[in-house]
Amino acid sequence: MDNVKLLSPSVLAFVGDAVYSLLVREYLAGKHSADSLHNAAVEYVSAAAQARAFALIKPYLTEEETAIFNRGRNFHTNNTPKSSSHADYHTATGLEALFGFLHLSGQTERIKELFKIITENR
Repeated sequence: MDNVKLLSPSVLAFVGDAVYSLLVREYLAGKHSADSLHNAAVEYVSAAAQARAFALIKPYLTEEETAIFNRGRNFHTNNTPKSSSHADYHTATGLEALFGFLHLSGQTERIKELFKIITENR
């Protein structure tokens, strides 16, 4: 996609939420019974879990990736869910924006690298 860098952080996070969720579902598909898949997925996609995931990949990010994350994290919203802290929610939004950016810019291998870091160090 052209001009991915010009997209709003909320658009990047919207796409990144789907990308990250799909990665988690694919990862868990062969590891859990159908009855436990939802609960297992929540352990990866909650705001707190995504904030922990970001801490794992932070040292491996490029300057550009860090800047994209920061744009997403700093995006102002009044909708912080009651189930998460303000800090975790914004960190999760930054992580989703990063994954959305990587997906829309065709960086599939980079997405796989970062997700592997998350799953191997969880």
